[in-house]
Amino acid sequence: MQTKKQWFLQGVKAGIPIGLGYFAVSFSLGILAKNVGLTPFQAALMSLLNNASAGEYMGLTMIMAGATAGEMALATLITNARYLLMSCAMSQRMDPKTPFYHRLFMSFDITDEIFGATIAQPGYLSPWFMYGAMVPAIPGWTVGTALGTLAGSILPLRVVSAFSVALYGMFIAIFIPPARKEKVIACLVALAFASSFAFAHLPVVSGLADGTRTIILTVVLSAGAALLFPRKTEEEEGTAK
Repeated sequence: MQTKKQWFLQGVKAGIPIGLGYFAVSFSLGILAKNVGLTPFQAALMSLLNNASAGEYMGLTMIMAGATAGEMALATLITNARYLLMSCAMSQRMDPKTPFYHRLFMSFDITDEIFGATIAQPGYLSPWFMYGAMVPAIPGWTVGTALGTLAGSILPLRVVSAFSVALYGMFIAIFIPPARKEKVIACLVALAFASSFAFAHLPVVSGLADGTRTIILTVVLSAGAALLFPRKTEEEEGTAK
């Protein structure tokens, strides 16, 4: 049995590379925040309270598109829906005696990387491991966003534009590997690009706000993929083999 201190230090060790990666990615996010009109403090506060690259990117792009607060909230909820699944998965690995306040604090920073590092630990999940992982991860994401916003105010326009591309590169890096492995995902990516282009030019839907079009496409494509190409569970895959 490890002590709380041992779990915490182990979590800090696991969180250091996560924090460094967050710093690099959030720097580009900060530049986007500067383009939207946020100050370094506002951008840092946004990242401190919402550690989700896709969710923040969605929110910033919808601000640029002039979306309403309701559209922004709904789109962010859809974009971050995967965290609900991660929370459910973690709850099944928690000691039933874990106090509610630990569960509440852990839910604050369930990100893809921290979830992966925490869920990989053997036995019951330790809140102290996750707290340790948060120590370098949260400042890395927050400070990186603030510095990116500050750099957007200082650096020449050409340099800022070059850094802005990095965020799009991050999203490309997310979907390219699975798209290369599965034809269904590759087709969905291509369909998403084509649908987005079509929605921007078709007579009826082109009149909708950009945020509304994004919500419609996200729900329709993801729901269609789930119904037509459901993912098999590990038991089903084992039976098929």
